[in-house]
Amino acid sequence: MFEKLGEVEKKYESLCHQLQNPDIASDQHKFRQLMKEQADLEKVVKIYRHYKSLKKTIEDSKQMLAEEKDEELREMAKEEISEAEETIGEVEKDLKICLLPKDPNDDKNIILEIRAGAGGDEASLFAEELFTSYSHYAGSLGFKTELLSFSAGNVGGAKEIVAMVTGDQVFSRLKYESGVHRVQRVPKTESQGRVHTSTVTVAVIPEAEEVEVAIEQKDIRIDVMRASGAGGQHVNTTDSAVRVTHHPTGIIVYCQEGKSQHANKDRAMKILMSRLKDLEEQKAIKEASDARLSQIGTGDRSERIRTYNFPQSRITDHRIGLTLHSLDDVMKGNMAQVIDPVSAHYQAEALKHTEDSES
Repeated sequence: MFEKLGEVEKKYESLCHQLQNPDIASDQHKFRQLMKEQADLEKVVKIYRHYKSLKKTIEDSKQMLAEEKDEELREMAKEEISEAEETIGEVEKDLKICLLPKDPNDDKNIILEIRAGAGGDEASLFAEELFTSYSHYAGSLGFKTELLSFSAGNVGGAKEIVAMVTGDQVFSRLKYESGVHRVQRVPKTESQGRVHTSTVTVAVIPEAEEVEVAIEQKDIRIDVMRASGAGGQHVNTTDSAVRVTHHPTGIIVYCQEGKSQHANKDRAMKILMSRLKDLEEQKAIKEASDARLSQIGTGDRSERIRTYNFPQSRITDHRIGLTLHSLDDVMKGNMAQVIDPVSAHYQAEALKHTEDSES
């Protein structure tokens, strides 16, 4: 591991040196490429240097203990050793996590799809609320959320919402949110005060590059129509809405939120490419003999991953057995408290698997 870390540090120093070269700075494409490489390595280099600093502190303090006669200085040395040894184990664990095989999709933007499931109108209402929570969470991280398609529910809410979330490493932050989200609460229409259970499904799909997915023109049909429902001035006045049908898979994509037919067509094709790439990756996950070996997804999309219990202000993640009584806070967009522990769990699982393989 430390041989790899030494190579990473040398690579980082080389990149820093190259970025100071005026010839590189004048080539904006090359400069941005090197800047990204440097940024990718910076975190692990900082942790590695912290690790080396702790090791040196331990070595120097042990040497002082061996040579020093002054009891006060010896106590200080013992204290420094104790503090450094307490910290170094966690730092070493962080380094191992940094060296885990990287998910190739982590840097990508995502297509976020939320659909009402079982529970009728209540599911539609929660689908829109959950989308709002994700939007606020994304905004807190500096991400941008762009609505691509919105299908309204019968009494408000949404039957389906499709959005693009863009920013730095969006997929790495949200990739574990795919699955079935269950909500338990008393609907406004329930006179007896009985708790109603409904579900929504969430799909987090990494945006596909055009070079990754080839779509034959003969395999698709593009229809244009009037946009419907709430929207801007373009709604119901021009044929701006676009529906793309992919015949081999039966995938249908509908976009109406853009103000022009051209914009909606581009968005619909982006969604289609991402769904087709995701379809291939989901097949690969199902074929994998061990889910922990897969670096391209988290598993079965039909899995119930989380329950939101409003009467008790309780949120439970069933994958890791996490229960919090801060549902209102989570629904306001403070989702890190439920998202980060899940991410840490999967990192720990991957690390355990790597250590088991090495032993």
